[in-house]
Amino acid sequence: MDVTELISAVDAFDVRFPTSRDLDGSDAMNPEPDYSAAYVVVRTSGGDEGHGLAFTVGRGNEIEVAAIRALAALIVGLPVAEALADLGGVSRRLTGDSQLRWLGPEKGVIHMAAGAVLNALWDLRARREDKPLWRLLAELTPTELVDLVDFRYLDDALTRQEALDILTASAPGRAGRAERLVADGYPAYTTTPGWLGYTDDKLARLAAEAVSDGFAQIKLKVGADLTDDVRRMRLAREAVGPDVRIAIDANQAWNVGQAIEWLRPLAEFEPYWIEEPTSPDDVLGHAAIRRQVAPIKVATGEHTHNRVMFKQLLQAGAIDILQLDATRVAGVNENIAILLLAAKFGVPVCPHAGGVGLCEMVQHLAMFDYVAVSGSMDDRVIEYVDHLHEHFTEPVVIRSGRYVAPEGPGAGAMLHPRSRIEYGYPDGAQWAGRVPEVIS
Repeated sequence: MDVTELISAVDAFDVRFPTSRDLDGSDAMNPEPDYSAAYVVVRTSGGDEGHGLAFTVGRGNEIEVAAIRALAALIVGLPVAEALADLGGVSRRLTGDSQLRWLGPEKGVIHMAAGAVLNALWDLRARREDKPLWRLLAELTPTELVDLVDFRYLDDALTRQEALDILTASAPGRAGRAERLVADGYPAYTTTPGWLGYTDDKLARLAAEAVSDGFAQIKLKVGADLTDDVRRMRLAREAVGPDVRIAIDANQAWNVGQAIEWLRPLAEFEPYWIEEPTSPDDVLGHAAIRRQVAPIKVATGEHTHNRVMFKQLLQAGAIDILQLDATRVAGVNENIAILLLAAKFGVPVCPHAGGVGLCEMVQHLAMFDYVAVSGSMDDRVIEYVDHLHEHFTEPVVIRSGRYVAPEGPGAGAMLHPRSRIEYGYPDGAQWAGRVPEVIS
């Protein structure tokens, strides 16, 4: 009798949290977001599960759920052991289906869906090996790691051999760095004080609390009104003092010339970086802004479609800080490629987080980068936002402004069943009978 364990189902759920009620997450382009997850559970015939998600901000989450369901047929029925042993091949299977790929290609809703499914498979593998994802990845050999990467479209900037050389060079120090990571954690910065809809009093109070909690960097949203931005930056600088870094984030609000002009009056408050100053697709625009606003650094990445866009940002000298995201690109595999590109070009990675589960997920990528790729925490911080963590089975732990390395198995995206049900849209208790206002 054939007892081969198979991938038996890919279930997708529409889960939304009403963060717009308190304006958590508000910024210049997203004034009233409802942080949401297109949530994935990959099931096996043996009873195991892997969990992943794609992050959205409310309306349209149902479209992401539909895209995940469209990909299910590509992996349901695969032998589990074979699929988990060849996640490079599975990644190419999910992103390479000729008809579904047409909807990207390798960008947008369908690409994020592939990432959600692939991240769930990595979670499944990590759980079966009883390891946190960062440790699982950091214990793979350099050859195993490069086998996960799709080098198509990359080899003019990063060849397979160059990637192998980067990983081989860092291999001797892996064990010691893993020990230091577990002992000391990974530096964090917080966006909690900086949402655009918060009052001045709330901003100042939360900024001061962040410093007392050990954070050496905070971030403020900007870009809706220059007068407001100047006032809020002054309040923040007064609250945190001269030695704490203040990053600012325009969330794509400006044209190129507008970004350059808008930043001039903010320069007196010494912003550390300007994040997403213009369209995330405008590589040359980012490069022009970077030339004009130095020493303010330019950061972007949370809306960067794929490894090819990151390649161009690096080749063009358009960014000082690379901000990868756990759910924007096609999952762990593509993020490994992006980390290798950043290492090749010597650009520090400061991941985007916040959202729903992004802190829980992206910490594994940054920690893997430190242990096995870049070998450095210099000028590297992971974003942290203090909300929604209670809905996850393995919530992040922050101690003295640093992420504590997770030791539980998995990739971090598993929701409590009660949260998935209560916040399920539109029938969960938090949503039943409520019709979200459509913003014109």
